[in-house]
Amino acid sequence: MVRRPLGAEWRDEAVRLVDHDPSWPDAYREEAAALENAIGPWVTGGIHHVGSTAVPGLSAKPVIDVLVGVESLEASRPCIELLEPLQYLYSPYRAEVMHWLCKPDPSRRTHHLHLVPTGSPRFVEELAFRDYLRAHAEHARASRR
Repeated sequence: MVRRPLGAEWRDEAVRLVDHDPSWPDAYREEAAALENAIGPWVTGGIHHVGSTAVPGLSAKPVIDVLVGVESLEASRPCIELLEPLQYLYSPYRAEVMHWLCKPDPSRRTHHLHLVPTGSPRFVEELAFRDYLRAHAEHARASRR
């Protein structure tokens, strides 16, 4: 398993918020297709656009968050290496509930990828939160204040 160490080599990007960009859904769809090609056999719960960029009208970090439902963390370990050609770097962030990866570099991120067991609380909650904000635009707008 490929691991990227946290510490001196791992320089996090400063957090910044931008206005909603209408190109984010297209960027997600392009990435979802690449992920399906790379790790499709491990996908058990779909590939989903989550996070702030998945909510129309919401200001967000300009990072596309992708949730992939997998059978289990153990069964999906091979995905970590398979994702390297797509420029994903693995970090053991919240390793007890997901495999978390970013691309292309921790100091300049364009994508976050969460491989999460389908049906787990984390998987269900991420989708529910996104769906709630999509359905209740007034709450999404209130979060911008």
